[in-house]
Amino acid sequence: MSLNPAAGGKLERTFRPERIRSDYAGQPPVAAAAEQFQREERERHVLRVLWQHGLMPLARKRILEVGCGTGKWLRDLVAWGADPERLVGVELLQATAARARRLCPQSVTIECGNAAELWFEPASFDIVFQASVFTTVLDPDMKHAMAAEMLRVVRPDGAILWYDSFLKSPANPYVLPVFRQEIRDLFPGCSLELRRVTLASPLTRFLAPRAWAACSLLSGIPALCTHYLGVIRKRGVSQ
Repeated sequence: MSLNPAAGGKLERTFRPERIRSDYAGQPPVAAAAEQFQREERERHVLRVLWQHGLMPLARKRILEVGCGTGKWLRDLVAWGADPERLVGVELLQATAARARRLCPQSVTIECGNAAELWFEPASFDIVFQASVFTTVLDPDMKHAMAAEMLRVVRPDGAILWYDSFLKSPANPYVLPVFRQEIRDLFPGCSLELRRVTLASPLTRFLAPRAWAACSLLSGIPALCTHYLGVIRKRGVSQ
């Protein structure tokens, strides 16, 4: 997937079978195709949201990702035009943070710490991003503390970018869905624009290696999707 600035930010599909072979060498073909589809689908949706909310281009934006893991999204942000020197990731686990430092460009800042107790100055980031973090936090008080910290460090005219699941995972009792009303409660007084994205994994695993076009078609049906993607802003700020 690529972005064509000359076309006003138009998204262009660049899926090719050889990308699956190079990106996912060693994986079973079904898993490789499903993972590639999910990655391209997420990229397409996130870029569209960033453009629609006036958050592109990213080059001059200071961006924080809470719960950055191994830095996959940080590396995506660099690929989409973000300045590595303006990117910061916070990760709770030391070993994971160390791996993120190895995988990300050297100028990306990766810090080990608790997202419920951020140490940054208030209003110091243009974008604060979380992806699949809140569903892994089982303590409601910690969720509220994390959300409050995200609101504290984002600039008044900035935005919180949200991507997380609203469905239960029967195979994993340590992942809890975050519903729309809970997101509203976590960010009181804010405006939310959320959309359903990410085709359910069983459908993706079945269809991606067999019928890519059908997979793409079904991914546009909200009832078949499992995640909320959207932007949270403080009210009273012109967009």
